Amino acid sequence: MRRIALFLLTNIAVLFLLSIVCHLFGVDQWAAARGYGGMGGLLIYAAVFGMGGAFISLAMSKWTAKMSTGARVIEQPQNEAERWLVETVRRHAQAAGIGMPEVAIYDAPEMNAFATGMTKNSSLVAVSTGLLQQMDREQVSAVLGHEIGHVANGDMVTLTLIQGVVNTLVIVAARVVGRLVDSWLSGGRDREGGGGIGYFVSVMVLQLVFGLFASMIVMAFSRWREFRADAAGAKLAGRGAMISALQRLQVQHGESTLPQTIAAFGISGHLATGFKRLFMSHPPLEERIAALQNASTSA
Repeated sequence: MRRIALFLLTNIAVLFLLSIVCHLFGVDQWAAARGYGGMGGLLIYAAVFGMGGAFISLAMSKWTAKMSTGARVIEQPQNEAERWLVETVRRHAQAAGIGMPEVAIYDAPEMNAFATGMTKNSSLVAVSTGLLQQMDREQVSAVLGHEIGHVANGDMVTLTLIQGVVNTLVIVAARVVGRLVDSWLSGGRDREGGGGIGYFVSVMVLQLVFGLFASMIVMAFSRWREFRADAAGAKLAGRGAMISALQRLQVQHGESTLPQTIAAFGISGHLATGFKRLFMSHPPLEERIAALQNASTSA
């Protein structure tokens, strides 16, 4: 419940901040005065909310991740296991050519880990207690290599850009089509200062529909980048270790407790079949294992 509350509060805070920005700069009034028919005002309005919201979420990602998972950043290692964890992350980061991330542990029964942060040199890598307890160090090293791969590949920024672009397109498309629907319902009359009930209902419905298709695009990229991160883990920790870690996840795949805001950055994701596969952030583990094995035989 605490995690859900934090997730909702974060999104409310982002929307509230963006509303203030639009109000201060008169973007919302400008767009409304043009009835959302003026593409210049609409595009600015959409870009502020679409791109702005995505990048504010990225800027807050480390704080949100720590708060929502209860992750404890290792400032000073308290035991040999924590020292090994920090040093392994340091070694992988140096090999990948990025700055040293913050290293954290969060309490969760499943085997999982995630990376987040706004830049390659200001990131966070966190592992669950379940992963540390149920994997050997070679496997944990591979998982850490996978997460460092996400950071080195710039996946957080790229995913944010894609999310921002599709958010903007959804906002624009919903309002353009909503305007056409409202015009048809009103017999072609142009309404001053905005649309009627047909416009507002259409926009709400279309944003949901277009948002579903936008999510498919974002999740398709998310699945593709998992293969790249697996390849990075194989390069940093060894192909055999990366395959072994994925096989371990396959044998004891627990339900992820990561909040939706950072679930796409975990080593393991939710499973789905049929139409639901289009909304998976991670490919099936057997496909990821096969990709590494095929890369090994073709190398």
